[in-house]
Order: sequence, then C-alpha cells, then structure tokens
Amino acid sequence: MTQVFEEGGVVVPVTVLEVGPCRVLQIRSKERDGYEAVQLGFRDKPRRLASRSQRGHVAKLDSKRSRTRAAAGVAAVAKADCEPQRLLREFRVSPEGFEVGQTLKVDSLAEIKAVDITGTSKGRGTAGVMKRHNFKGQRATHGVKKVHRHGGSQGQNTYPARVFKGKKMAGRMGNARSTMRNLQVVRIDADNNLLLVRGAVPGPNGGYVMIRPTNKK
Repeated sequence: MTQVFEEGGVVVPVTVLEVGPCRVLQIRSKERDGYEAVQLGFRDKPRRLASRSQRGHVAKLDSKRSRTRAAAGVAAVAKADCEPQRLLREFRVSPEGFEVGQTLKVDSLAEIKAVDITGTSKGRGTAGVMKRHNFKGQRATHGVKKVHRHGGSQGQNTYPARVFKGKKMAGRMGNARSTMRNLQVVRIDADNNLLLVRGAVPGPNGGYVMIRPTNKK
C-alpha cells in the first residue's frame, strides 16, 4: 500500500496491484462443459518446474492418447501456445469477445470505475475472542482473577445441554476467502501493468487476487 495525491491536494490511500498480462487458456461453453466461463493464467512458470500435464494444458504435446483421438476424428481443444502459468482462475462471464491465446492487460479496465477484489486473507492462527470477535473483555476489578481476556460463560444449562453452532468463540482466524467490494479505481499505469485501487485488499504483499468489475450499483 501507498498513497497518492489527487487534484486539490487530497491524499488517498491506495493498494498497488500488478494486473496482467493474463493469457486466455480455455473458454468454457454450455455445449461442451455445461457452463460459460473464461479461464485465465497469470505469470509464466519455468518449464523445469512444470509437470507434463501443466505443459500440455497450454501447448500441444505429442502422445499416444492424442494420436488415438486424432485418428478417431475427435477435434483437439485449442491451446494458448504459451509458457505454463503459475496461477489459473476461471471467471463466470460470457465468452463473447475472448479467444484462446489472447492476452489481457490492465488497459482492459480503463473504463471501469470500481472493482471487486477476491483473495485469501492473512492467517492469524488461533486467536481469542477479543482479537477474533472484538469482545471487550472482562473488567479488571471485583473478583475477576486472571480471566480478563477469556470468553466467559456460554449461557447453556441442563437444556439444551450443548453449545449452539456458530457461537462466537476462540478459534482459527483468517486464511479464508475474502472479497472487498466496490473499490474505487484511482489510477491505471498501462506501461507497467499497474492498477491503483482505493483502500486495502485481502492477503499479504505478493499474494494473488482476482479482480472483476463490481456488480454493485
């Protein structure tokens, strides 16, 4: 994160995201797959680190199975003919206007004013109720002894003799899928494939996120 100044000297906190170039690896259709989607890949992966299946996903490889299918008249799926990609994600959008092998850059968001960003939040490990659920804690007087940050009673009795599911208690915090919605696009740097959005996004520095135009009015 950093900050930029708008006209008039107003400071805006922003997150700098490297957006693309992304390759269109596959296009899902209702006839073949039962749903419509576009599969994108981001950042090249060295071939020595990629498995044969990962290399065959983006480029045509000769194999006994491919020769058998070709002899049977089965049409081969179009390949992007690029390097293996580190990150693959599918977006449930209409495939119109997309082609396998096409390269998408940050300038495709030039007309977008706000975006939704999905990522995996930072893992905080096992956290107590004060950190995880913003409990105020117990008082530090009148007989409260060494339990100031504890959750306290759960309020159950002989009936129902159990704790209901979803009760706010200590447990794992973070490391979950999270979406920040309706983030304002502040600036686009097409030369360096950078997108500046107002506010924070899920995940650590260097983490991967999914960016899509917001569906909020």
